[in-house]
Amino acid sequence: MSYTIQKETALQRIRRIFLLSLNGEEQDYTSGSIDRAIVLLAIPMILEMAMESLFAVVDAFFVAKIGVEAVATVGLTESMLTLVYSIAIGLSAAATAMVARRIGEGNKDAAAKAGAQVILIALALSVLIAVPGYFYAEDLLRLMAHDTSVSSTGFHFTRLLLTANLPILLLWMLNGIFRGAGDAATAMRALWIANAVNIVLCPLLIFGWGPIPAMGVIGSGIATTIGRSSGVLYQLWNLFEVGKIVRLRWNMLKPKWDIIGSLLKLASGSTGQYLIASASWIFMIFILGRIGKEVTAGYTIAIRIVVFTILPSWGMANAAATLVGQNLGAGHPERAEKSAWRAGFFNMIFMGTVGICYLIFAPSLIRIFTDNVEAIHSGALALRIIAGGYVFYGWGMVLTQAINGAGDTRTPTVLNFIFFWMVGMPLAALLALHLGWGQTGVYWSIFTSESCMALAAMWVFRRGKWKTVKV
Repeated sequence: MSYTIQKETALQRIRRIFLLSLNGEEQDYTSGSIDRAIVLLAIPMILEMAMESLFAVVDAFFVAKIGVEAVATVGLTESMLTLVYSIAIGLSAAATAMVARRIGEGNKDAAAKAGAQVILIALALSVLIAVPGYFYAEDLLRLMAHDTSVSSTGFHFTRLLLTANLPILLLWMLNGIFRGAGDAATAMRALWIANAVNIVLCPLLIFGWGPIPAMGVIGSGIATTIGRSSGVLYQLWNLFEVGKIVRLRWNMLKPKWDIIGSLLKLASGSTGQYLIASASWIFMIFILGRIGKEVTAGYTIAIRIVVFTILPSWGMANAAATLVGQNLGAGHPERAEKSAWRAGFFNMIFMGTVGICYLIFAPSLIRIFTDNVEAIHSGALALRIIAGGYVFYGWGMVLTQAINGAGDTRTPTVLNFIFFWMVGMPLAALLALHLGWGQTGVYWSIFTSESCMALAAMWVFRRGKWKTVKV
């Protein structure tokens, strides 16, 4: 009797790995093929980040049907919400670094205890943001908007999202736990659920249907909040009931001040990075707001489209952070370094390809969201200039996040401060306001600061001091 062994084709192998990455089974990322480890982590992380960016694109698409004031309201509110996102992403990075290190050491119980403290931190921070957000929403929007028609009609949307900030915090921070554990598939599914709910509710609540009244821009905020809350409930169910890799227990929800202190120390650097970057973006939209609401609307749409590609790239960057953290925990620093360089190479190819598409199709992409001629011109101009540096961004995003994953959150903070505050913001003011370049000056300052920071991140990562950080 003879047996024929069929060799697996390349297409079959790709399909098998793709399905394995979505299945979310526990994997050992500290040995074996690095490229395989990157793919298994990156596919669900990229899909997760794509789903997060889909929030922005869906909201922009439907809100743009209301008018430029509504788009400007959403854009200005999002610029203020960058404070919330900065805290959430910073603490998410801290959770990823600590959980990944404990998983690499083989201590799942310690990883679970760290995850429980993340929830307590989120609850406390939510209250600190919600109270002033509720009482001063209109004042904040009036400060940001040069056009009073925006602040007078849109502050209810701003108040809702600033007050109901807990789902934003938890959605990011809990997914940081899953990423650190290597369970990227669960993090991805949480965003799928959140987006599915948002996509269904957004048009219903904005435009109304049957007994549901048309709520306008506030309907977008309600839909987004309900969608994110649905994703959070799925996350909590997985952490407390399923516990595929890390399982939390209710008795862990007691303050462990040593763990909280370690998390906050890590998060102070990573949050600082995003606060610095966020302040820079707020400054940019503040300058554009002085030019006109059409320019602000065009820029808002362009940034939503940019986010749609940058956030999936953060999926690749988060994969690198997990690999670095787990391999350092397992005592394999050279494997950690090689993993980050390989992930950066893959991300550079992806971002470069997207950048070329933006250079060619920018006006058509903006036209999907609005028919306002000035907004289309502004958005297309922003897309083309910013996308010119996508090759640099691809490397910089991955290597910066890899350093964070190692537990060195201070170095990326310094880089952000130098290139966003000492280079980007002064350059934007100089070009846009003093030299009369207008919106073009803002876009070129973004290109310059982001590209220079990426090159600096490559130099810092190659030096290798991050390998000796203790978490």
